[in-house]
Amino acid sequence: MELLNIILVIASLLPFSASDRQGDALYDMKLKLNATGSQLSDWNQNQVNPCTWNSVICDNNNNVVQVTLASMGFTGVLSPRIGDLEYLNVLSLPGNNITGGIPEQFGNLSRFSGNNLTCGANFLHQCASNMSYQELQLATDNFSEKNVLGQGGFGKVYKGALPDGTKIAVKRLTDYESPGGEAAFLREVELISVAVHRNLLRLIGFCTTQTERLLVYPFMQNLSVAYRLREFKPGEPILDWSARKRVAIGTARGLEYLHEHCNPKIIHRDVKAANVLLDEGFEPVVGDFGLAKLVDVQKTSVTTQVRGTMGHIAPEYLSTGKSSERTDVFGYGIMLLELVTGQRAIDFSRLEEEDDVLLLDHYAYDLAANSQVKKLQREGHLDAIVDRNLNNNYNGQEVEMMIQIALLCTQASPEDRPSMSEVVRMLEGEGLAERWEEWQQVEVTRRQDYERMQQRFDWGEDSVYNQDAIELSAGR
Repeated sequence: MELLNIILVIASLLPFSASDRQGDALYDMKLKLNATGSQLSDWNQNQVNPCTWNSVICDNNNNVVQVTLASMGFTGVLSPRIGDLEYLNVLSLPGNNITGGIPEQFGNLSRFSGNNLTCGANFLHQCASNMSYQELQLATDNFSEKNVLGQGGFGKVYKGALPDGTKIAVKRLTDYESPGGEAAFLREVELISVAVHRNLLRLIGFCTTQTERLLVYPFMQNLSVAYRLREFKPGEPILDWSARKRVAIGTARGLEYLHEHCNPKIIHRDVKAANVLLDEGFEPVVGDFGLAKLVDVQKTSVTTQVRGTMGHIAPEYLSTGKSSERTDVFGYGIMLLELVTGQRAIDFSRLEEEDDVLLLDHYAYDLAANSQVKKLQREGHLDAIVDRNLNNNYNGQEVEMMIQIALLCTQASPEDRPSMSEVVRMLEGEGLAERWEEWQQVEVTRRQDYERMQQRFDWGEDSVYNQDAIELSAGR
């Protein structure tokens, strides 16, 4: 009995021990940054739980997941103790004058813009290096067609290898001209390179010449989510339901970071399964972010052109050319449907073998029309559109949750769509029920309005036809 009591006491102390360790790491960071007496004053080493400290965000288990210390004028160095925060996703430090090296213990973290940091030999991946054109020519076998991984709106992507054997992907940009020339390009490259998050594709190098603009990324051996959904070869593993859930939450967190933790914020403009890559552990990383800004500023003052993929472009972006964070939310919602169905957005209609009907009614801009997704959701027949490659190995409740979030994200009005931080919370099980209830009430009203309008239209047609019949009869 005494042994059991001792075990219970030790178990009860474990959370405090973890908090204490986290507090020590953060306090050491405060000291190394040369914080003044008025800065981070509530970061008290004697206070056990750092989750109550200003600028610190924790998850439900009291693990520190985010620290934001933007533009506070810090002039010190970075503490390697931050490596003790094993659950830390985001360390945001833009607008400070931190110097010295980036400790290798930091892993895949941080935003360091506005600082004067250098990369050590073990931390080159945190700083994009200026590479020579000849170096990339050699790595890609002179940009051989046999090394082309894909081609999109921004140009071709080539597989390559550096002399040390590191595999890379080289994006050769097209349509890159800008009034600011090379200086403007390099400023944008810096903004992309400091947007570092475990669910964002790292920029590790770049090259600029009089005629070329190239970006260098690590090669993702499991290619893209689109490949794993639709283009995989016989014998290759499919993307199972568990992996698809990881793609959904990881992509949401990456986009949330771009929208809410980058300064200036980065709007992707082309969120889709083909632009979400998979690392060696099948963890998702969002690629191609920031590129629209890099290549869109033309020599003339012509309005920014719409960039994106048909079927993924939000209605307001297509009609006005104006994009926002909610434009990305729309594309993300379509990507969720890709994860559930395994199909391209423009192929959704074929699931029901109705070539003239699209699953999402936004493409016809008739928000009251019958949407196949909404119809199947109401009737409880969502299993009809689940990817057959899953062989029924999925959780029905989770599928319904994912489709509910997709429908919320693809509402016609951008103001009605959730933010990406709200999407993350809904995927984690917080707030979806309330939001879905509100959406259903609005949807019922819309459907009733549409049916009344349709009845008037039908009645009007009948009246015309009847009148024509009467006139014909009278004529005889």
